[in-house]
Amino acid sequence: MLLNKLKNYDVILASGSPRRLQLLSEMDISFRIQTRDVEEIFPDNLSPESAVTFLCRLKSLAFREEELNENTLLISADTLVTLDNKILGKPDGEKEAAEMLRQLSGKKHEVITGVCLRLREKMKTFTVSSSVYFKVLSEDEINYYIKNYKPMDKAGAYGIQEWIGHAAIQKIEGSYFNIMGLPTHRLYEELSRFLS
Repeated sequence: MLLNKLKNYDVILASGSPRRLQLLSEMDISFRIQTRDVEEIFPDNLSPESAVTFLCRLKSLAFREEELNENTLLISADTLVTLDNKILGKPDGEKEAAEMLRQLSGKKHEVITGVCLRLREKMKTFTVSSSVYFKVLSEDEINYYIKNYKPMDKAGAYGIQEWIGHAAIQKIEGSYFNIMGLPTHRLYEELSRFLS
């Protein structure tokens, strides 16, 4: 069982995201949080899957090899929202957040999370994609959400676990937890293989 294998490892979550912290904790995995400052910039010519892989690897490689012990397991992740194959990052202020939500209103979009697993000798990355269908949002609903939830730290300017998820999301295809920021079921599978 994975949890027995993980007892031999010092697991580090290289993310400051409260959602990832919550999800990894709920998987009963013992870990500590350690982050490095990384400029989250990727080459313009990358596809969304390649961009999210680039970013989660960047966060992992911010840790030098000599910082990792024999038993250190580093987990890093990044999540992007894409609409018609165009990446929507974190909004730069309320005006941009409102514009993003107007773009998502009444449409289907994709949420892609890239995860990087790293031991001192090896590294593995994978991506998971989920589809989200929004109802048509009124200006009042957009303004209410931005004013009360301030989603400037979230890709695509929203968090599925907040008010907007309850009020505006008609359906999802794929992993709910992936949309929150960590595809837990796939992570469990990949960790089991990575550590075997």
